[in-house]
Amino acid sequence: MQTVTLGKDGPAVTALGIGTWAWGDKLFWSYGSDYGAAQVHEAFDATLEAGINFFDTAEIYGFGESERLIGQFMRQTDKPAQIATKFFPVPWRFTARSVSEALTASLERLQVSQVALYQVHQPFDFLLGKRALMNALADEVQQGRIATVGVSNYSAEQMRQAHKFLAARGVPLAVNQVRYSLLTRQIESNGIFDTARELGITILAYSPLAQGLLTGKYTAELARAHQAQPLQGARRIDPRFNQSGLEKIAPVIRLLQDIGAVHQRTPAQVALNWLIAQGVIPIPGAKNAEQARQNAGALGWSLTEQEIETLDRATQAWK
Repeated sequence: MQTVTLGKDGPAVTALGIGTWAWGDKLFWSYGSDYGAAQVHEAFDATLEAGINFFDTAEIYGFGESERLIGQFMRQTDKPAQIATKFFPVPWRFTARSVSEALTASLERLQVSQVALYQVHQPFDFLLGKRALMNALADEVQQGRIATVGVSNYSAEQMRQAHKFLAARGVPLAVNQVRYSLLTRQIESNGIFDTARELGITILAYSPLAQGLLTGKYTAELARAHQAQPLQGARRIDPRFNQSGLEKIAPVIRLLQDIGAVHQRTPAQVALNWLIAQGVIPIPGAKNAEQARQNAGALGWSLTEQEIETLDRATQAWK
């Protein structure tokens, strides 16, 4: 199985992971209505069965439910899993102790003594300050409760600051988790991608299928015919899913279908493979076993250089 090292010398994880925001989350997703614990447990098992063992969660996903579910699932398998989770820097967390307490709670829900990666969920530090926040994370590395430190949604400059404060403690900044897909390529033009490469920071790409737009499931034709199922969760407020938005991406979907036909792969698998070719780790979601197996189909093959360039040219408008 293809692996990627987190940062310069962090743990090696599979080149594709699974994002678990939808596991237990009722606020933005439909957890508890059209899918539930049984389905996501099957997704967890199918992911491990496919050879992928890297799962990304957060304390805020389902207000801890995602972590609790993963903790339960890991107790019921003999296959090892590597977990990344996140600290959410709300204003009332203004001491190093608050970081330690949040991590303790996450470890208890996950039923582990260490996580492979602990990330700051948003680039906020409020009264705590970025230096104190990074020092608190460095303390946890030294105590052995986290293997590597990451951030999420940090700009190029914020990433540099975090890297500098951690480096003063001898701890590398391993990861910046950002939105990145063929339809969201801004990190290539705003300095994040270049800065990450310069500093040896691995990019984790969340929403790598653009909330499902790159699967080909959502089309302008279906919308016009009123045959599509009503949108659920976060997609209801995303303008990319309306008629004009779907018409705009239609040429990209056709290209993904054409390239996929050559490799006997789905549009989603082509879109994920393109991200892997950029040297990043995509973390698509999976609500059930079939979606988990579909995700795994992005591994074990490679797009040609010409196909990568063709997709690059076709999606320049989303940089």
